[in-house]
Amino acid sequence: MDDTVTEIDASMISARERCILVRRHKLHQKYAEAVELYAGSNMSVKDIAVRCGVGCKALSVYLQRYWRELMLRRHGIECRGNDPKSIKVISAGNQGLVAREKYKDAVAACDKIGYIDLNMSQIARKFGLNGTALSNFMRVHYSDILECREKLRRELGISGSKRRSAKERCANIYAEAVRLYGETDMTIGEIALRCEVSKSGLQQHLRFYHRDLLARKREMRRNAAEKVKKDKGDMTGNGRRHEPSQKIVAKYAAALDMYRNTPMTMKAIAERTGVSREGLRSYLNKWYRSLVMERSGIDPDADDTADLRRLRRRMKTVAAKYAEAIESLKHNVRPVAKVAREFGLNANVFRQYLHKHEPELIK
Repeated sequence: MDDTVTEIDASMISARERCILVRRHKLHQKYAEAVELYAGSNMSVKDIAVRCGVGCKALSVYLQRYWRELMLRRHGIECRGNDPKSIKVISAGNQGLVAREKYKDAVAACDKIGYIDLNMSQIARKFGLNGTALSNFMRVHYSDILECREKLRRELGISGSKRRSAKERCANIYAEAVRLYGETDMTIGEIALRCEVSKSGLQQHLRFYHRDLLARKREMRRNAAEKVKKDKGDMTGNGRRHEPSQKIVAKYAAALDMYRNTPMTMKAIAERTGVSREGLRSYLNKWYRSLVMERSGIDPDADDTADLRRLRRRMKTVAAKYAEAIESLKHNVRPVAKVAREFGLNANVFRQYLHKHEPELIK
C-alpha cells in the first residue's frame, strides 16, 4: 500500500493497521508532557519521569524508539542526512560519540612529547576533566598510547611508581567471575549476583584486564544477532538469553497451567487470573507456540510464520463445549435441532461442527 497520506482512503487501512495506529497515538498522548520537557529543558530523564508520573525505563525506551532525533540533539550529535536510528550514542566496545568529543583534545595531548612531563591528572586539569575518568578512558580505548607514554616516561626517569596491572587482591576477587563469563552464557549482572561482587566493578575489571575476552563475547553476540530464528534459551544480540524474565514467568504461571490442563477459553483464563488477555495471548504465542498449536488442533510441523487462526481445526475449548451434546446424540439419535435446544446450543453452528468433525455421526 502506498504510504502517501493524500492517496490513502481510511477504508484501505486494515483492522490490524488501524489498531496499531490507535495504540501508537495513545502512547504519544501518554508521554506528550514528558517529551515536551525533554525537548525544552535540561532535566534528566529520571526527573522528567518522576514529574510526569511515568516509569523512567519506559520513558527512556519510548524516547529511543520514537524521539531519537531529540536524544541525538541533546547529546550534540548531528544526523547530517543519516537515519537517526542508525546512529548509536554508545556502541558496545566502541567510544561513545559524546565521550570521544569530550576527551579528544586530552587524548591528543597524551600522544604529544610536549606533555610528556605531565601525568594523567595534570593533563586532565589542563582540559577541565577528571583525572581518573581520563585515565580510565585511555586504558579502555587508547591503551597503546598509554603504554608508549609510560614506557617513555620510565626511560626519561620521570615515571611514578604507581602500579598499572591488576592488584593480586582484585584479581583473586574477580577470578571466579571472569571464569564464568568466559565459560558460560551468563550475563555480567547474573555473574556478579552469584559471585557476590560489584557489577560495575566486574565490568571495569573486564574492560581493563580482559579485553580479549570482551572482544570474543562481542563477536558471539554479533553472530547471535544475525540469527533470524532464535530458539528459547539462545543468546541474543545484547548478551541475554532469548527467554521470558522470571517476573513474566511468575505473572503468567497460573494462567499457563489452566491453559495447558483445562478447556477454558483464553478470555475466561485471563479473567480468572487477573492478567491481560492480549498479554496472555502474546506470551503463549511467543513462548509456547507448540502448546497453542496442539490446543487448536494444528499440525505441529506447520510453518512457524503461518497465521494460526487460519490453520485451526478442532480446538480444545470448542470440543469441550460440544462434548456432552455429541455423547448424548451418539447414545440417543434424534434431530440435531432438538439436541441443540436441550443443551442451549446454536443449532446451525452445532450442525456445521458435526458435519466438519463428526461426519459419521451426522450421516
